[in-house]
Amino acid sequence: MVSLSRDPIRPATHADRSAVERLVFGVLAEYGLRPDPDGTDSDLRDIHGTYHAAGGSFDVLTDDSGQILGTVGIFRVSRTTCELRKMYLARSARGQGLGRRLLTHALARAAALGFTRVELETASVLREAIALYKRHGFRRFIPEHLAARCDAAYFLELPPGNAG
Repeated sequence: MVSLSRDPIRPATHADRSAVERLVFGVLAEYGLRPDPDGTDSDLRDIHGTYHAAGGSFDVLTDDSGQILGTVGIFRVSRTTCELRKMYLARSARGQGLGRRLLTHALARAAALGFTRVELETASVLREAIALYKRHGFRRFIPEHLAARCDAAYFLELPPGNAG
């Protein structure tokens, strides 16, 4: 069981970059998916510029010692639509409700930033994540384009009046 501080989710900083990449690339490898640091994963090179400064957010879930156990990004697509990106949990953090906690946090953050639609792309091999998304009301759709390692896309309309 992972031991978490009272507020284990915080905004990522540039100093977190290496730990975030290790976690994301490690989880991808676990599922037989290839990291793409020059393409799909190039957003991790400049977390602040890609997410925070562009009207989104990128947060990390940490344990009591400060080790990063999870990540989640909200990437601004338009004034009303964002993309849920890079939601990954370390193997040691799975099966404890932390994915649900991270997703709930991300959806609240998206609403607070004024987004009314959340989209995501994923690979069908990430069955646990897809089940979590579906439990939160995400529905499948066919986008114009999918990232190379993804074969499915989902969306969720956020209830009106949640923006803060």
